[in-house]
Amino acid sequence: MNNHWRRVAAGAAVLALVAGACGGGDDDAEPAPAPAEESAEEPAEEPAEETAEEPAEETPETTLVDVTIAPEVNVDPVFGGTLRFGLEADVDGLNPTQNNISASGYAMLNAIFDPLAIYDENGVAVPFLAESFTPNEDFTQWTVTLREGVTFHDGEVLNADAVAANFASLRASALPALAINPFFPPLADDGTDPGLIIIDDLTVQFNPLDSSAYFPAYLTGQLGMMASPAWLAASAEDPTLNQQPVGTGPFKYESRSEDSVTKVVRNEDWWGGDVYLDAIEFAPVTDATTRLDLLLNGELEGLHTTNLPDIEVMSETEGITQVIDETGEESFAMINSQVPPFNDIRARQALTLATDREGYQVLINEDLSTQANGRFVADNPYYNPDVVQAGDDVAAAQALVAEYCAELGDETNPLTGGSTCTDGRINMEFQWSGPSVVQDRIADLLIAQWDEAGFNVTRDMLLQDDHIIQVAIGAYNVVTWRQFGAAEASVDNVWLLCRTIGGISLNWPRYCDEDRDAALLAAQATTDPAERAALYQEAEQLINDAAVYVFFNHTRWSNALAEGVNNACAVSSPEGVMTRCVVNGAGRYEAIWMD
Repeated sequence: MNNHWRRVAAGAAVLALVAGACGGGDDDAEPAPAPAEESAEEPAEEPAEETAEEPAEETPETTLVDVTIAPEVNVDPVFGGTLRFGLEADVDGLNPTQNNISASGYAMLNAIFDPLAIYDENGVAVPFLAESFTPNEDFTQWTVTLREGVTFHDGEVLNADAVAANFASLRASALPALAINPFFPPLADDGTDPGLIIIDDLTVQFNPLDSSAYFPAYLTGQLGMMASPAWLAASAEDPTLNQQPVGTGPFKYESRSEDSVTKVVRNEDWWGGDVYLDAIEFAPVTDATTRLDLLLNGELEGLHTTNLPDIEVMSETEGITQVIDETGEESFAMINSQVPPFNDIRARQALTLATDREGYQVLINEDLSTQANGRFVADNPYYNPDVVQAGDDVAAAQALVAEYCAELGDETNPLTGGSTCTDGRINMEFQWSGPSVVQDRIADLLIAQWDEAGFNVTRDMLLQDDHIIQVAIGAYNVVTWRQFGAAEASVDNVWLLCRTIGGISLNWPRYCDEDRDAALLAAQATTDPAERAALYQEAEQLINDAAVYVFFNHTRWSNALAEGVNNACAVSSPEGVMTRCVVNGAGRYEAIWMD
């Protein structure tokens, strides 16, 4: 590897991912996708006899567009080559049962681990390491049959005991368990786990707490990524081994220097068939422009980014192939509803109305993104056209500020340590992740109009790890954030339900709404497309009414590859089903080959 590139990558990768989430995105701080990509479900009677990948229904189509296609020089794949891939950040470890995995983490884990399920081109989970998924009648039990003959990189065999070991490791983890345990029954007094039952050597039964017709989607993430049981046991004794992962995937761990380079090499014995690349070197380069420069200068062969100007540059650069996905995460401001002043909806509504959404779109996004009114893009059947994100109404915000301060201005804001109001103005803390030029610009933009509307803003720029810890424990008033965008909508329930509020919360705004929860859980239990759409539209209205998120835009992800890198979107399941090319910035690599 080029020594100059190694130095630049190490210097640019300042922020590591830590404690319960990730950040370091090209625009906003971002929590890890639900550490286990979980949902909610419950035990019941015998499984139905038929096998189901997922119930048939009209699934929302995912917009994945190759905006620039480089001509392929060769027709047939060739073996060899090292792909150097630039990531937006690093993660604190590569153990899917113990570490909290972001887009960058998934980009690396997808090389080393295989999931039980994988998304097809339409966002429906289909078997991958699993051979089949079989639900019972009310979708409260899911029987998973494994493929025979799959081995881990250390020679261990993938079987039901291995799945149980992975599930137990997740359940016992410090942080990923927060996304698992609220959705499965507690351990029995004798220590057995009713959440997962071994049926035979290649069959297990998952028994979540709530009915879900879409449970296989949760097996596409950390819950479904299978690690060697021997390695899990060793890493439990020596956590440094979390940096040396052992999976079943197309590539094997070779070396890792945190915040610098993680190298994986071809698994010659991969159960899924041929793997073409000799190796992949993943380098976290947190500055998006530096990452692009490395690609343009030939010191990277690939990268992912959400930086819109860089995406435009690449679309105009000959030879670069991009896969664009705008159906994923949303960028927004997020409000803590649990402490004054924003435990009062008038204060939340005032801040929402005072937010300069138009300025954000024009000055930050350069009018290159699609503004968001909620979690879904406009052509998604779950999009509610009646839900409109409020903002840019300073006069209405001022009226609510005056009303709030007249009634509750003497309460204490624990984040500022003083009263909630001074001279008729609301005192608040605004926190963001840095150091970041873009984040500083966003802060300046938002604070200017909040100030005009009657908010005294205490600025609080924190290093990424501290920032995410503060959000998780509720020690914030308002933050900028990036989240949601699961390919299967119910996977995002982990961020929304009342049951994930606690001392450490994954429901970051700490807002409980039983009606919202009922709609979300009903939506994951039905296979009727019209009923499901109506329930999600109802939930979107309730989320909007709560005024805990001020949505800015739908994040546009680009996975870009240099000329001569081919076949990124040619991964299929063992049954030949074409899979979704990327999910929130993370793809797979077994089909890629280089000229």
